[in-house]
Amino acid sequence: MSKLGEIFDWKVLRRILSLVNPYKKVFWLTVVLVILLSLLAPLRPWLIQYTVDNQIATGDYAGLVNMTLLMVVTLVLETVFRYFFSYASTWLGQSAVKDLRQRLFNHLSRMRLKFFDRTPIGTLTTRTVSDVETISEVFSQGLLTIVGDLLQLVTLLIVMLLTDWRLTLISLSVLPLLLYSTWLFKEKVKESFQEVRAHVARLNAFLQEHITGMSVVQIFNREKAEGAKFRAINGELNAANLKGIFYYSVFFPVVDIITAASLGLLVWWGAHGALRDDFTIGTLIAFILYVNQFFRPIRLLADKFNSLQMGMVSSERVFKLLDTEEIITDEGTVEPDGLKGEIEMQGMWFAYEGEQYVLRDISFSLAAGQKLALVGATGAGKSSIINVLGRFYEFQQGEVTIDGISIRDYKLDSLRRHIGIILQDVFLFSGTIEENISLKNPDISLEQIKAMAAYTGIDKFIEKLPGQYRYEVNERGYALSAGQRQLIAFLRAMVYNPAILVLDEATSSIDTETEHILQEATLKLTEGRTSILIAHRLSTIRDADQILVVDHGKIAERGTHQSLLRKKGLYRKLYEMQFHEMPVADL
Repeated sequence: MSKLGEIFDWKVLRRILSLVNPYKKVFWLTVVLVILLSLLAPLRPWLIQYTVDNQIATGDYAGLVNMTLLMVVTLVLETVFRYFFSYASTWLGQSAVKDLRQRLFNHLSRMRLKFFDRTPIGTLTTRTVSDVETISEVFSQGLLTIVGDLLQLVTLLIVMLLTDWRLTLISLSVLPLLLYSTWLFKEKVKESFQEVRAHVARLNAFLQEHITGMSVVQIFNREKAEGAKFRAINGELNAANLKGIFYYSVFFPVVDIITAASLGLLVWWGAHGALRDDFTIGTLIAFILYVNQFFRPIRLLADKFNSLQMGMVSSERVFKLLDTEEIITDEGTVEPDGLKGEIEMQGMWFAYEGEQYVLRDISFSLAAGQKLALVGATGAGKSSIINVLGRFYEFQQGEVTIDGISIRDYKLDSLRRHIGIILQDVFLFSGTIEENISLKNPDISLEQIKAMAAYTGIDKFIEKLPGQYRYEVNERGYALSAGQRQLIAFLRAMVYNPAILVLDEATSSIDTETEHILQEATLKLTEGRTSILIAHRLSTIRDADQILVVDHGKIAERGTHQSLLRKKGLYRKLYEMQFHEMPVADL
């Protein structure tokens, strides 16, 4: 890929233009309108010249009226064409970025979780919103308008040379100075724009992180310190914006002065020529209009080049994200209507990065309908086993099968549809409780949700809320207690009726009453269903068919509750730490 920001990176430009493939008719309409507008540009000055020299100079009143009507028609046509060009080019840009934004979101939704582990959410938000929106300016303020302006300049130059080459050379004698000023302005503004985009991305990342973690900031009394960090980032963004404003405030007056100098030379030379009858007054008036039309697009051309360039920079960033190969391969073809739930791992090794393995040689088998418990210290690798089972992360060695079929042979959405996972850290979306349970799946009705809630006993807490299932959950569900959020997450998993149920520390941070409800619901729903429980509270896994003690990424011990206690190993040590007041024999 070329250096970031190179304006005529044809590879990037082709990819941008490919975004309008679904809208080719509108695109070619804008091209035709650009050509028509460039041809109409010199027509009105020429009509004025002809009118002055032939109707006004001879006193032809009837001819003057006719020419005036013709000029009005020309003006109306130009206005109509410009309106449709402006609307069509903007519509084209917005339609293209709408599709691109959808592609980008779909791409992100299929990315591996480890990509999000190392990429700031604020940066991804900037790419999906701000950078994609900037690409629309390539169509509305960039490429198409630049092409139109250049065509207009060429057309005007040809007409001016054909009308009088001497006046053309005089009026354009200041053009080198204008072109140099324009180039200098473009380069300076490009630098400031790139700084602005970089600081915006930093600001978005900072805000995303700190607003999400505002409770931590307030708990540890860090408001002033974090405010100072934000002030520094905000100040850098402000300085970058002011730098761009300074270049604009200098450039436009300079262009006005150069344009005025051109008109001054034109009037000075033209007046002498008109007195000598070298050309007519109408020609001089037309040239004054030509000069204004010629310099006006040049005045804005640098700004439009920067819009194009920023669109190219943003495009390169967005395309780089789209080209990031962090997507879990979904080449499986198996798509069963249901699963028995037999799970087996044989010699499975897994690392989040490189060869820094967090799971080593994990092997176990779980029959359909059995309950497996994973215990161990924090960071031992328990949750990583679940991440591998659901293919949220890819394992590097060994084999993982469900019902005797490799999990890589299942279609990804089918595999995950049959695995219900309830995490300790529950995430709720803005919306109603019903929407958070069904996730707006049209196949899940409110009646199904109520029936499952009643079956599990979770309906008791929901019916106490104002609006019950229509109760509006605030962002991330902070209006609800941790236990209430956990109950909603539990119900969310169960309405999908998974063949395999995973509870990852699901009862570690809830009150006693909620824990009782969950335990009762868990007993009902794990009966006859393959279940994997991760829990620090060892009292919740006594009835597990199999317990695996995970230590530093390896299975240190395995067996039932009683057999592991008799071994007097790591499991017994963990158990005695939790129930140190009671002898093991009494438990």
